Amino acid sequence: MTDLAERQPQVFKTALIVDDHPLFCDALSMTLQASIGIATIETAPDLNTAMAKIKAEGAPDVVVLDLNLPDVNGLEGVISLRNMVKVPIVVVSSMADNRVISSVIHAGASGFVPKHSQRTVFQDAFETLEAGKRFVPPGYMLLDKDSEAATNDAVSRLTSLTNQQARILRLICEGKLNKQIAYDLSIAETTVKAHVTAIMRKLGVQSRTQAVLIAKEASFGSVLQDRA
Repeated sequence: MTDLAERQPQVFKTALIVDDHPLFCDALSMTLQASIGIATIETAPDLNTAMAKIKAEGAPDVVVLDLNLPDVNGLEGVISLRNMVKVPIVVVSSMADNRVISSVIHAGASGFVPKHSQRTVFQDAFETLEAGKRFVPPGYMLLDKDSEAATNDAVSRLTSLTNQQARILRLICEGKLNKQIAYDLSIAETTVKAHVTAIMRKLGVQSRTQAVLIAKEASFGSVLQDRA
């Protein structure tokens, strides 16, 4: 657990759970209400729904996020939400190992709780967050940035993207051309080209292929493949 110097102690009254498994959402909602004391809890099945809800209703006190969603995998959800809100983000995922946890924290999450954790671990996590500190689950350790140099460098560069640039990069990763991206986002193709240029500059790459590789690296592609 590491101090979060930029955050003050707080009490969580509202939460948004972003997870596409209804039964898990129900169980986690009951845990947060009964054990943590969070009064108002809303859910979203994917990142786009969550971001639309936040835009329409305002940010909750805390966001609980799964890494593997229908519309994003890996760090992309953490980075997109961190660019949108300043509230604590708690990642709850079955992909629990030191590398994944460390990359999630370095990307801007305030804590990580493995999905198989007992209720007491969730209680400890939220007590830690309310005290203004980061939470790393028992039995795991936060790797320093030197140990995670390549991944953390990718995370740092991806974090610098705006939300629109992140959406465009996601479509690039899907293999879409500028004309298709312009159609999907209802913007001019020249605007897409300008964003692509800015994306490559921020990522420090010379081609779309290199940009995709950086995005895949930060999305734990090898971990997802190993656990498929």
